[in-house]
Amino acid sequence: KQEIFAKYGKSNTDTGSSEGQIALFSYRISHLTEHLKLNKKDYSTSRSLKMLVGKRRRLLDYLKERDIERYRKIIKELGIRK
Repeated sequence: KQEIFAKYGKSNTDTGSSEGQIALFSYRISHLTEHLKLNKKDYSTSRSLKMLVGKRRRLLDYLKERDIERYRKIIKELGIRK
């Protein structure tokens, strides 16, 4: 977690910035996606994944409204949108 916050946040302990949270959610989403490829009937994990995607979507919408440049930067760094 600290590596993610160090790379995308303002510092190692900056857990509140939108960029740090989006990066952490993206990491967790990719991890859960790999888990679900092997365990297709794990419905609780599937629900968790959907909730995480929604949280990330809301944070991205918030960031897009507040500061479009920061939004574009995090999208480009994480490769979320094509």
